Amino acid sequence: MTGQRLKLVTVSAGLSTPSSTRLLADRLTEAAGRELAAADRKADITVVELRDLAVDIANHLVTGFPATALREALAAVAGADGLIVVTPVFAASYSGLFKSFFDLVEPDALSGTPVLLAATGGTARHSLVVEHALRPLFSYLHALTLPTAVFAATDDWGTGADRHAGGLPARIDRAGGELARLLSGTPTGRTPESASAGQEGSEGRETGEPADGDDGDEVVPFAQLLANVSGNGR
Repeated sequence: MTGQRLKLVTVSAGLSTPSSTRLLADRLTEAAGRELAAADRKADITVVELRDLAVDIANHLVTGFPATALREALAAVAGADGLIVVTPVFAASYSGLFKSFFDLVEPDALSGTPVLLAATGGTARHSLVVEHALRPLFSYLHALTLPTAVFAATDDWGTGADRHAGGLPARIDRAGGELARLLSGTPTGRTPESASAGQEGSEGRETGEPADGDDGDEVVPFAQLLANVSGNGR
């Protein structure tokens, strides 16, 4: 094992029990945990269920004094090495409960913290909420949002789910893997062999020589192309 134990915190803003939001949060946490274990990294996992803190959040917003459970949740988020955040979609954005909780997080508490973004909704039409609502929020908080975000519509959980490129399970595994590699210090999934092959394939281009499979066609200047068009009377 290398390094100290990591702190992975998952924040779920689902309102019902059971909740598809919590289900997605658990799947993402499991995926990240598997990848961390494969990299020989141990992690302490904490799940913050905002449904259980709803009253405490409202009271803190109007009084400025957090209850013990809310104080512990905020401390866990601020001290996390990595975050997984999942919200249901309401009115084309994150839920009010989700936003209210992160309004209570200190402005610089998440600076540089890797965050995996995820959301759930009734249909895939809401999928862009991750990009136009969640990503700007965590960019404002100076967090490091992962390239792959996960949106799960109702159909993604059923037998008629879209299986293109593996469907929801593949997206979960990809996002969880990205988070785990970043936390374990291996930000890419490339092996040394593939990196070496890529370097060898680019050597010809770096020296100005055609690489294997490159026919070395001469690049025609754009001005010459325009002259040819003018000469044809077009």
